[in-house]
Amino acid sequence: MKKQKLFVIVLVISMILGLLGGCSQEKEADKTEDKTNQTSDTDNDKEENSTGKVETLTILYPGDESDRMTSFIQNEFAEKMAADLNLKVEMIFVPWDSYWEQKDIMLAANEPIDLYWDGLPNLSQMVNEKQAMPLDELISQYGQDMLKVIPISHIEGAKVNGEIYGIPSSYASSSGMYQFVTVRQDLMDAVGLTDLNTPEDLKDYAVKVNEQFPELKGPGDIIFKPLTRYFQPEQYTFVAKEEMAVYGEDTSKVYSYYETDAFKSVAKYNRDMYVSGLYADELSTNYNERTNRMQTGLYIWTEGSFGKDTEIADSVKANAPDSKLMNYILADDKPRYITATGGEVLCVPFTAPNPEGAMKFINWLYSSQENYLFAIYGVEGTDYEMVDGRINRLVTNDFFYEWMFRNKNYTVFTPNVTEEYIEQYQHWDDDAKLSNAIGFVFNNESVKEIETAVFEVCSKDLAPIRNGFVDFDENYDTAIKKLKDAGMDEYIAEVQRQFDEFIANKNK
Repeated sequence: MKKQKLFVIVLVISMILGLLGGCSQEKEADKTEDKTNQTSDTDNDKEENSTGKVETLTILYPGDESDRMTSFIQNEFAEKMAADLNLKVEMIFVPWDSYWEQKDIMLAANEPIDLYWDGLPNLSQMVNEKQAMPLDELISQYGQDMLKVIPISHIEGAKVNGEIYGIPSSYASSSGMYQFVTVRQDLMDAVGLTDLNTPEDLKDYAVKVNEQFPELKGPGDIIFKPLTRYFQPEQYTFVAKEEMAVYGEDTSKVYSYYETDAFKSVAKYNRDMYVSGLYADELSTNYNERTNRMQTGLYIWTEGSFGKDTEIADSVKANAPDSKLMNYILADDKPRYITATGGEVLCVPFTAPNPEGAMKFINWLYSSQENYLFAIYGVEGTDYEMVDGRINRLVTNDFFYEWMFRNKNYTVFTPNVTEEYIEQYQHWDDDAKLSNAIGFVFNNESVKEIETAVFEVCSKDLAPIRNGFVDFDENYDTAIKKLKDAGMDEYIAEVQRQFDEFIANKNK
């Protein structure tokens, strides 16, 4: 099956009722006895069975489709969905480099989409644009199994105006989220480095690998969030659209990220990396491809999160058999904060044809470890095997992304993961601080036009400066003037007002 930007896979689910040539009375008896049997009409999905009409669930999904994923969706997964949920699942795969643009276009056109993934910081914008519906009643009616492994307090991190509009798509250790660097430890060993704790360490690593392994392509990511952790004077928690506004945990103030001293230091560091020939142009033009780049085995680091090193290890090893991955967190002496209930969120569009099916699917996935492993790793014995409580993947293809549905109650590890790592994973948040921003979702309704104008300046003028591909000294002042003219001060004031109100209500 060919990969396309918009490619709808129609899954034909059919199960034969009764024995061919049997009498109608026998068929009726079979229907009464086994109410899980179903018939799918491939033309219009209207044929009834003993449990009612087979319903279609359409999932919009980022990334490219593998051959094994196609086979899995069409066969084993289709059979499971039909038997367990009476659903026919259609997947729309959209490549990463166009996912968000196509998502907005399709939802604006009221395409029949029932479930999609996006970033939790953008939730209020998605709500205001009618891209997400409230889920409280659906969770109450169809999400009871999910609530056994995801606390409602975690899910309430996706509240806007008192209603839940999404399911935060990861429940696991999260302090220092997106402040890690996932590196090729085998390359660090080869060039004689034992630790990465500063930006200077990272540059030293990149230089030495470039000298010893010139066939490799260097860093796969400009890692501005890990670098921000190092340069920030206090914990900065991103609290509005994309990376435009940060909350200072010590000062309780909201700042324009692109006007902070931390940003300036990040931009100058990345500029030095680019001028030194260590950053390739593609890191700026295809930022969201950073993980895919790392998986080719040709790059030496990418932005990480807790567990990302184990998550992508097999894919990297498929292309670089001797590779070893490890996470490092810069400025490891600084406190780590739990800053959100999840960086991403699963949403049901406001115009979803089958919102009940979407919630049933999410609930099904979390209802047992068996279902969880099936969705993420495929068929046991074919795609993976469990040996002494460890998972051994027999294929390297992704099924449903593990990071998108990660749940610490069901997490499994490969045989090469040490007990020390597992212990660290399970207790990583024990000494972390809770961010004051937990549960805060900015509502952009009163400043939508300003936000659009500001975001355009950030994307076109300031992101290239941040990434090091445009000289800081020559361009920064002009870009900041554009930012001010677009209304950044008013925007930050509104974020601050809402945040102060949020804190006041939380402290009542």
